[in-house]
Amino acid sequence: MSAALQVTAFGLALLSTLFLLLATCTDCWMVNADDSLEVSHKCRGLWRECVTNMQDGIRTCDQYDSILADHPVKIVVTRTLMITADLLAGLALATLVLGLDCIMFLKEDPCVKLKMCYGAGVILCAGSILGLIGSVWYAVDVYVERAMLVSHNIFLGVHYDFGWSCWLGMAGSTGCFVASVLLTCCRY
Repeated sequence: MSAALQVTAFGLALLSTLFLLLATCTDCWMVNADDSLEVSHKCRGLWRECVTNMQDGIRTCDQYDSILADHPVKIVVTRTLMITADLLAGLALATLVLGLDCIMFLKEDPCVKLKMCYGAGVILCAGSILGLIGSVWYAVDVYVERAMLVSHNIFLGVHYDFGWSCWLGMAGSTGCFVASVLLTCCRY
């Protein structure tokens, strides 16, 4: 495998893993879009809900109850999938660093280094699929929730759209998948 391809895959995997970590930790998976007065900006995340006052910029956040408390299925499943994707992407990065040709680890056995790169690609693929499922699951659930309210002519005054954390999770998962394809399909 060419060193340039390995370094490209590593850079993409590193950036994408950072995107996944940011998406997991940040609080803007859903954002309100119907606030016509633009008095506040409300974001819901996996861990808490935050409201920013647009006039003075003060941000207040309400932590969700204990992790062990009852939460909606979309939050529990998305948390689980995103944390697992983060762990797998981190493991894949560690394996990939050791398998890079430019690293002196196991320099005398290039076959093992090639297998490490391939293994990192497989692990990265598994993590990317889990992250994509988690991000899309949350996005679809937001859409279905809104569609159900509209179909029953219920208007609560707040309309939620996908927040930047949701898009970041999708972008990170897609980037990890592309890096895994580079590592597994272009390994010679």
